[in-house]
Amino acid sequence: MEQTVFTFGGDSSHTNARQKDKTVTGGKGANLAEMAAIGLPVPPGFTIATDECVRYLKDGGDFSSQLQDDVAQALKHIEKSVGKRFGDAVDPLLVSVRSGARVSMPGMMDTVLNLGLNDETVEGLATASGDPRFAWDSYRRFIQMYSDVVLGLDHGLFEEALEIAKEDKGFYNDTEMECEDWQALVAQYKAIVREQLGEDFPQDVHHQLWGAIRAVFDSWDSERAKVYRRLNDIPGDWGTAVNVQAMVFGNMGETSATGVAFTRDPATGEKAYYGEYLINAQGEDVVAGIRTPQYLTKAAREAAGAKPLSMEEAMPDAYAELVQVFELLERHYRDMQDIEFTVERGKLWMLQTRSGKRTAKAALKLAVDMVGEGLIDEKTAILRVDPMALDQLLHPTLDPDAPRDVLTTGLPASPGAASGRIVLDADTAEQWSHRGEKVILVRVETSPEDIHGMHAAQGILTARGGMTSHAAVVARGMGRPCVSGAPGVSIDLKNRTLRIGERELSEGDTLTLDGGNGQVMAGHVATIEPELAGDFGTLMEWADKHRRMKVRTNAETPADCRMARQFGAEGIGLCRTEHMFFDARRIRAVREMILADSEKGRRAALAKLLPEQRADFREIFEVMAGLPCTIRLLDPPLHEFLPHGDAEFAELADATGLGVDHLKRRAGELHEFNPMLGHRGCRLGITYPEIYEMQARAIFEAVCDVAEASGAAPLPEIMIPLVATKRELALLRELIDRIAAEVFAEKGREVAYLVGTMIELPRAALMAGEIAEEARFFSFGTNDLTQTTLGVSRDDSARFLAQYVDRGIFARDPFVSLDIDGVGQLVEIAAKRGRATRGDIKLGICGEHGGDPASIAFCEQVGLDYVSASPYRVPIARLAAAQAALR
Repeated sequence: MEQTVFTFGGDSSHTNARQKDKTVTGGKGANLAEMAAIGLPVPPGFTIATDECVRYLKDGGDFSSQLQDDVAQALKHIEKSVGKRFGDAVDPLLVSVRSGARVSMPGMMDTVLNLGLNDETVEGLATASGDPRFAWDSYRRFIQMYSDVVLGLDHGLFEEALEIAKEDKGFYNDTEMECEDWQALVAQYKAIVREQLGEDFPQDVHHQLWGAIRAVFDSWDSERAKVYRRLNDIPGDWGTAVNVQAMVFGNMGETSATGVAFTRDPATGEKAYYGEYLINAQGEDVVAGIRTPQYLTKAAREAAGAKPLSMEEAMPDAYAELVQVFELLERHYRDMQDIEFTVERGKLWMLQTRSGKRTAKAALKLAVDMVGEGLIDEKTAILRVDPMALDQLLHPTLDPDAPRDVLTTGLPASPGAASGRIVLDADTAEQWSHRGEKVILVRVETSPEDIHGMHAAQGILTARGGMTSHAAVVARGMGRPCVSGAPGVSIDLKNRTLRIGERELSEGDTLTLDGGNGQVMAGHVATIEPELAGDFGTLMEWADKHRRMKVRTNAETPADCRMARQFGAEGIGLCRTEHMFFDARRIRAVREMILADSEKGRRAALAKLLPEQRADFREIFEVMAGLPCTIRLLDPPLHEFLPHGDAEFAELADATGLGVDHLKRRAGELHEFNPMLGHRGCRLGITYPEIYEMQARAIFEAVCDVAEASGAAPLPEIMIPLVATKRELALLRELIDRIAAEVFAEKGREVAYLVGTMIELPRAALMAGEIAEEARFFSFGTNDLTQTTLGVSRDDSARFLAQYVDRGIFARDPFVSLDIDGVGQLVEIAAKRGRATRGDIKLGICGEHGGDPASIAFCEQVGLDYVSASPYRVPIARLAAAQAALR
């Protein structure tokens, strides 16, 4: 068997390649080994590989005897390195137990500190440290963490007991509690465990250790972990590593501290040390926001006007050593690092380093700056920025000149701006979001259990917590604006009200957050469009240099076309002409056409639509001058246009002079049981050719007009939808060619154009070789191709697809990220067979998958010529296409 338990630090003489592989030991374990190997002060410990987590879950929660033996040997390594014995009543070794997946999952996994304390070892720790208060403080922390993480008890039970104890003493901070106070609280905590579980808190230290290891493995399959994996496309079969490490203590008085730091500002990317620390505290105090942390640097403290001394001022020697570590780690990893550290009685210890979570703005600046500094090259910079993170930069921000009713100002924990209705818990946030509401989640502090509500919210506001709190880290990773530690915020969950200073608000009232400066405002504040220059422009230039595929847009309005051009679109990949018909005036003419019972009646209605269609295309072609424009002829099921209700039938009767009964009878004749697979697409063109004649005429007249006016005509690519046979396409191509010839004769000029089809049926993919005899291009309509291949309705699948993803039936939602094994295989078959018939056939994708990086990577593998995405996803597609080409 391959090694699955790896030691680091202390007397470990070397590390091997497997130990430094994040897929084996997780990000935390690999980096701990790496830090120890380059000589940084890392408390000794060991890592249990991710393989053991996968094996444990498959085996129904059993530990192998080999694992138990390996852990016992690894524990001896820690004991030898620190000169203490686990469970010793005189001078006990205590350990921390942390998870560590191969990618950072902030707040998703569980941590236990001070493991190894019991009624005997706490006395030994008190004597050995010379500080009984510290020992009993550590013991109460351990009972609370272990009871929550391992025993599954509600941490609120322990928080409530702590708050009551402080109130009884008249204390505000935990640091005011004396040794006797902690001893009394430990007794209360143990009584809570006994009352809730019917058994005593475990005293056997080895039982404690294996309970914690079990909890970390189990946490990989917790609900919040599943939600996080689903939101971030993390496979469920990766598993998590377990890191067991000798404890070092930041809560041993005024010469001890704990902190979280970044080598650069994770919000802006500026080259400035960024972080927080707390004197006489443990790590959970900083990230959970239980106490308000202090600034790391003097400059940050002065800029904020804060009074408590920064670490730079209060602990100058430890801070100077920390700065050296910052510089070493950034040079070593060639990326911004997120670091956790502890100072124990003046000595600095490194507990973690990893590539830091960052906002999109920071990611761009870091990538561009590090190229300029010679740390990385252009290709590395392109590969380092998550394409989906760009979404944070592509939407409006608050107008600086708009009036603001500022209620309070907290910490600017995650940039961006958002307005929405107040919700006070995660479940409500998710429920309101599902019904179309934009919401702001307001909490005292967030916890991993809030992950689903944080994702559903437009922004997050917390009363407590700092810049590295759970809310801040997760919000930055999600791209959600967040204001944390907002003063004057109090929540009344019973009455569903929120007080901010003197103002009382109710759940459902509107708030606006500015995550850039920490302001919390009443009501809605106006926004402005984003600027896409500077670092954004630089990275996009690099991406365009290295990508092979073109990037087009899905658009059918001049406004969307202009936005897409601004974002770098190189043409239109899908213009859905049916979207042009839904305003009140046009839909009346469409209804007249559909409900007419003769060709003459249909042509009369279509004559009303022709000038409007021509004007639409003229505007679009003017914006897209010189670029290819794929225009899909009318495709939707007819029922989408039919009148609904007596009022609409009466209105149409007045407009047409036909009786209501006649119209209702005709609508009944057109009723379909399964309209998505019914009379739509090319089937409309075959049975009612006058519809496609009108649209073709509008296209050709518009392109001729633009060519005459500007000399820069686009290349219209006329797409016949829902083709299943070569004959369908042949008949409709002949119709289009005939109309083109008529218009060119009338206009006295010719323009280039192509006729092709959308591949959205499995039969079309399989018969692509034959269909390519008539088609100059294929555009893969992967939305419908997914529906028809899987037999799943996209509109109805939300009811069950999340469960399919959770249970591993699908790795991802197939309507978000292309089902490569199934639908992708059809795309690959069609591309290969189409090219075999027509070597120069143009191939693209126009479904929503065209803006998904994983799907774009597949398109690069297949060799498609372009992808097409919605306007706001064009930059995402440009970067993803470059990354796919480089990989």
